[in-house]
Amino acid sequence: MKAVFDLKRNSGYKDSEGRYHFPARYLEGARKAVGDWVLYREPRRNGGRRAYVAAARVISVEPDPERAGHYYAHVADYLDFPTPVPFVNDGRYAETLLRTIVDPSRVGQAVQGKSIRPILIEDFDDIVLAGLSETLDPANARKLGLDILPVDVSFPTHMGMAEAVDRRVEQILLNRKVRDATFRLEVCRAYGDTCAVTGLRIINGGGRAEVQAAHIKPVAAGGPDVVQNGIALSATVHWLFDRHLISIDENHRLLVAHNRVPSELRNLFRPDHQGLHLPSDPRLWPNPAFLAHHRNEFAGAIH
Repeated sequence: MKAVFDLKRNSGYKDSEGRYHFPARYLEGARKAVGDWVLYREPRRNGGRRAYVAAARVISVEPDPERAGHYYAHVADYLDFPTPVPFVNDGRYAETLLRTIVDPSRVGQAVQGKSIRPILIEDFDDIVLAGLSETLDPANARKLGLDILPVDVSFPTHMGMAEAVDRRVEQILLNRKVRDATFRLEVCRAYGDTCAVTGLRIINGGGRAEVQAAHIKPVAAGGPDVVQNGIALSATVHWLFDRHLISIDENHRLLVAHNRVPSELRNLFRPDHQGLHLPSDPRLWPNPAFLAHHRNEFAGAIH
């Protein structure tokens, strides 16, 4: 069953890109979603964007070992949408079940107490495609390194093809090239197309930024495709970072294996007193756990 998971900021629940925390009253709905995809929606409460902001695949549901009556839905393949999809746009709700409510003033009441709820596959597919519209737009292909889309994004429109469309949307969500392009779009946007280490911002004639989106904790090691696991780096700095010749400390200062990084490259780095160039929104700064993982690899590489 495809579902919507409401994700409230500062709610007291221990949510992350790898798990969704919920009370027992939603257990049945969460279990029905195991093996299928869900959408994350931020309500307006606590400064939320009142939009669908991500998709993920539910792989299991387990009790919270520390809090009685609560559970975790563990998810994989979490992917933020570069374009959050409005909950309601020009008076039209994205969920068919909400559009059937005659009195729009009662929609809020209808979703209250339903932080996990089913969604029609047609609505799910429409929301995913809208959320990934920047990634899939042919006009952005060169900028994102997607000169040829790796999956067919044309969809049958005649009746009876809902399941075929849904399978194609799931292929898009899982496709590595699409995920890398989406990751690049979000990381480069967060960092203003500027290398965090050198402070250089170079844009070519086609609008493509010189910086690359580096994963802090590699995907192969379980690192997610989220901005907080990314950092914008120029190509050479990215090469150094991936080989653990540079890293980042707890205070976002650069760590350098001086005996292995030529002075010609070190001279390109921002001065220590300036620190790294980070996103203006602190919520998008690198996650300390991912930085710690990278530092451990850095320490092993220099000894």
